[in-house]
Amino acid sequence: MESNSPLLRFYPGETPWHRNWKKAFPPAFREVSFVDATFGELHRADVHTPCGTTLEFQNSPISMEELRSREAFYPNLVWILNGKKFKGFRILKSLPDVDDPRLSAYEFCHSDHLSMIRKSDLAQEKPKVLNFYHPEIKGVPLTSYYYSFCWKHPHRVWFEAKCPIIVDLGGHFLYQLKQRRQLSGDYAYLHIIPRKSFIERYVF
Repeated sequence: MESNSPLLRFYPGETPWHRNWKKAFPPAFREVSFVDATFGELHRADVHTPCGTTLEFQNSPISMEELRSREAFYPNLVWILNGKKFKGFRILKSLPDVDDPRLSAYEFCHSDHLSMIRKSDLAQEKPKVLNFYHPEIKGVPLTSYYYSFCWKHPHRVWFEAKCPIIVDLGGHFLYQLKQRRQLSGDYAYLHIIPRKSFIERYVF
């Protein structure tokens, strides 16, 4: 079924969230079809830009198989997720620059509280937990663009994605899901991005 506007088609199962996102891009960028020569399958990108980037808007969880299939087909894919559907998802505190050389000997704790442990203490049963008032890391400033978060019921498949993950919580900002590689387990955090500049990156 099509809308009253010939510039924007409606598809089964498509939500207003999908349509609002697609309306941010020129009609020629929307619903671009590709044929998989290997399997003879038709793929329809939500948005495909002239620079070769595909934007896929995902309103619900997907299987690992589907994630791998799409990432393998589209060489430059960016996932945009409807974070308002996430259960138990909260943004917590500002983080320091996770790549600050002064933190190279430390790892972020996997907790709701901003704290770190020394890499040299990882072998201990109960390594000492350091907050950012501790003399060793007290001088490391917090940023205005990295944030910790809590996700009580996460969709684990997204942590396995190889392509960029953008979480849309509504409003003027988006949040890219990133992970700091750590011996004690990768530490997931958010990088805040103005929605306007994200869209302009692909429109202009």
